[in-house]
Order: sequence, then C-alpha cells, then structure tokens
Amino acid sequence: MSQVIIKTGKENMDVNVIHRYLSVDSYWAKGISYTLVERSMENSFCTGAFVDGKQVGFVRVITDYYTFGWFADVFVLPEYRGQDISKKMLSHILDQPWSKRLRRKMLNTSDAHGLYRQFQFKELATPTNLMEIVNADIHLK
Repeated sequence: MSQVIIKTGKENMDVNVIHRYLSVDSYWAKGISYTLVERSMENSFCTGAFVDGKQVGFVRVITDYYTFGWFADVFVLPEYRGQDISKKMLSHILDQPWSKRLRRKMLNTSDAHGLYRQFQFKELATPTNLMEIVNADIHLK
C-alpha cells in the first residue's frame, strides 16, 4: 500500500467523499444532506487520511479546544480497512497540544469499542449523569 498522509482542516478534506460515505454507507447518518455535512465540518477539527491523493478516512472533533471534545463521523473506506488508518488519524488528533489538555473526550459507537479502548476510551463512569435529547432523523428534514 502507498503511504498514508494525514491532513487537517476542512479546506483539505474532500467533502464529496465524506458526504457520500456518511449519507450512503454509515449507520448513523444515512440520508444526511451535503449542506449539513459541509456546515458541520466548519465547526469541527477535521482530520483526514489520504492515499495517493485520495481521501480514504475521516474524523471530526467538535471541541472548544480547552475542555471538551466529541469525536464524530469516524470512518475508513471499506477497501482501506485493516491497515491501521483509523489508529493513525486518532493518534494524530490525540497528539495535538489542545487535545492533550481536554478534560473530557467522548464519542458514540455501536461497533468499534475495541479500537477506542486502545486509546483509553472507556464506558461511562457515571452513565446516570449523562442526559440527552435525541432527534434521530432531524437531518432528513
């Protein structure tokens, strides 16, 4: 395989690739609009993995850069999985000075617990303290 290059910044991301994956292949954002994907990236720390100039992976962190970060929309295209690309993206983010000072980092996953445990993510210590409002299909409206 060619070398994996990690880039950050919305301006370096291929929004078409990201939108296609999220709207068609992801289990969490099927049907999401291009505009919503693009706008969500404007308010996030975006990280992408590239092979031969093609974007093959993505992670965005919604953060204030000082106290909290929510890891979202993490994916690697199926044909590039099993090559530690997600680990490279997560390591890059977690090595950022602002990321090291965050008091809390969170995410939601239904199938990648083993991956995230390698980066010290754990089940909630006090799940009864966490509350939410869920509008699961609001991105389809």
